[in-house]
Amino acid sequence: MTKAKYQQYILNFKRPSGTSRGVMSTKETWFIYLERNGKIGIGECGILRGLSVDDRPDYEEKLQWACHNINLGLELLLAELIEFPSIQFGLEMAFMSLEANNKFELFPSEFTKSQANIEINGLIWMGDEAFMRQQVVEKIESGFNCIKIKIGAIDFQTELDILKSIRKEFSVSDIELRVDANGAFQPNEALEKLQRLSEYQLHSIEQPIKPNQFEDMARLCETSPLAIALDEELIGVFTLDKKEEIISIIQPQYIILKPSLIGGFKGSQEWINTAEQHSVNWWITSALESNVGLNAIAQWTFTLKNKMPQGLGTGCLFTNNFDTPLIVKNGTLQYDKNLSWNFNI
Repeated sequence: MTKAKYQQYILNFKRPSGTSRGVMSTKETWFIYLERNGKIGIGECGILRGLSVDDRPDYEEKLQWACHNINLGLELLLAELIEFPSIQFGLEMAFMSLEANNKFELFPSEFTKSQANIEINGLIWMGDEAFMRQQVVEKIESGFNCIKIKIGAIDFQTELDILKSIRKEFSVSDIELRVDANGAFQPNEALEKLQRLSEYQLHSIEQPIKPNQFEDMARLCETSPLAIALDEELIGVFTLDKKEEIISIIQPQYIILKPSLIGGFKGSQEWINTAEQHSVNWWITSALESNVGLNAIAQWTFTLKNKMPQGLGTGCLFTNNFDTPLIVKNGTLQYDKNLSWNFNI
């Protein structure tokens, strides 16, 4: 018999972090603990309030239900919790952790042996112009070759000026620039803004307009001089048929996968398979999980052998994260097997 329980944990940002949806100072997460024959499994249910489709009043009730019915087995639990992707992911992680030789080593590989690293992008949060410029300098000095900049909350011309100043000093061969609008643009203005952004030789823009505007997004993907990556568009899509419909209608250049928001490893793999059938590229991004969830996502990501910079550099954002073998160095995420875990809550 397997026993299960859950516990809430609040992560505190080192400094308030801004997106076009607002400024965050804390991040709520939940842990599921499994116990069987003296072995422990740990999974993280990383919910993002205001964004996750399972941000619902009955969230904790569903966690409780999952723990009470844990002996149904993973497949039945995942089917019953299809509208709760973060709980699906936490359960996937917890069951894998329970079966692993080391509860935090879910996907043994050259990465977990400290023999290979994952290239990642440096993340630039929204703020005033001086703060954003400061972050850019810090990331470049830290060895990042790819930078992702949150846009859409301050004056657009100021954001263009920041991009212009970066490109004056660093060419495309020096720095890959991605931007993330988090749906901040209106459909009737988006194309013009994308044209202006494209002057700075950007790699791509994430979610320029809000999701569920399929025709507008399809038109943008067809006419934009700048490659478009779907992000929030993938949230709340539960069936393979719907995934196929979205990819075939919109035909984006990229999709971005956040396992906590789209049904864990299984849900993400369905998106990957669908995208690849349509020659759509992809990369993986964390959704501000603690280092427990980030560790699982990073280990899985490495096994996929995607050579693009991934969005996995979020572990250093919090004051009360957990000590782990994960470190960010020279623009890569590394697993230092000589470092130990400290998971105490």
